Amino acid sequence: MKHSQEQFKFTNGVVVYPLLFVMMLWLVFWFEIRFGYDFTNYGIYPQRISGLKGVFFSPVIHSGIEHLYHNTIPLFVLSAGLFYFYRSLAWRILFFGILLSGILTWIIGRPSYHIGASGLIYVLVSFLFFKGIFAKHYRLIALSLLVVFLYGSMVWYVLPIKQGMSWEGHLSGMIVGILFAFVFKKNIPKPKKYRWEEADYNEEEDEFLKHFDENGNFIETSTLEEQEDDNKSIKINYIYKKDSD
Repeated sequence: MKHSQEQFKFTNGVVVYPLLFVMMLWLVFWFEIRFGYDFTNYGIYPQRISGLKGVFFSPVIHSGIEHLYHNTIPLFVLSAGLFYFYRSLAWRILFFGILLSGILTWIIGRPSYHIGASGLIYVLVSFLFFKGIFAKHYRLIALSLLVVFLYGSMVWYVLPIKQGMSWEGHLSGMIVGILFAFVFKKNIPKPKKYRWEEADYNEEEDEFLKHFDENGNFIETSTLEEQEDDNKSIKINYIYKKDSD
């Protein structure tokens, strides 16, 4: 049986996939600027059937370079953490995160175009945080604390406190991330168990503990060998040979 630590393995995908996703966002923005296009009408427009196309297109569309810049670093960092710690779940979290957060935004959003990757970012923030708490695994809890330290202030933007910001998209992403943390709860890796934590562990057979007495004092090797020699019975055989004279 493989230990859970083997799941936390650095691979090329940890960096390559997040980097490709971020590059795609910048490529779309460059295309808009270079050829004079405006893809805003491909965003999510709530309660309008035609606005459903934005569920898939909106994450790669941004209103300006500042909007894109603010989403780039969190998206790269969080998706890299996703691929490192939850490699088997990463693609499902990304695909269904975009799909469900987009649909929920379409349901609850105000009548306006909602664009940007921030909905997905909130999916990742809430999933990584709550998943780590549920896991009770020291590495995943550390990841949760890091997420809170870096992006904890984002929680305020699930409320309508800033004009022109899609707080509905943020709220949708956070709800979906929490939902994923519950749905994929069974996929939480188990912490590695040491030999002394096993049910069949017998300390009397532990070679390491044999070097300590009942009071916890270290027994030097020479003393230990002497004790072992004392416990062994010595048998001496004498052979008598007659003189040939």
